[in-house]
Amino acid sequence: MDIAAEVGDALLKGASDAIVATDVEGRITLWNPGAVRLFGFSAEEAIGQSLDLIIPENLRARHWAGFRHTMATGTSRYGQGDLLSVPALTRHGTRISVEFTIVMLHDAARKVAGTVAVMRDVTKRFEELKELRRRAAQQAGTSS
Repeated sequence: MDIAAEVGDALLKGASDAIVATDVEGRITLWNPGAVRLFGFSAEEAIGQSLDLIIPENLRARHWAGFRHTMATGTSRYGQGDLLSVPALTRHGTRISVEFTIVMLHDAARKVAGTVAVMRDVTKRFEELKELRRRAAQQAGTSS
């Protein structure tokens, strides 16, 4: 095995972050141990399923419109390295906040073949920030 393959294998298996790949239809093709920890679905349960598995129902139409556009054009409104923040669902229906980056996958002919996303749970930080904003607004209201 070459060093790049070893590094890739180590990242996929050992990363605490969720690494999820999809095909052009939005079906999950890769679900690493970090995704198992984050979302609660085993790889066997997730692979082959739609991303709807982790997308809250009220956000699905918007997600799929953007996903289809990206797959058709090969471009995304999110630049390389942009960190996106969205709600997601766990196996038990709990809503969490995740930040992620997304990379396009291409086949040998350079045609779009899918995506890879690296996701991290930021629920605790999001809730703390929300509480700080609430307190600041409350302080501003009492000092007027």
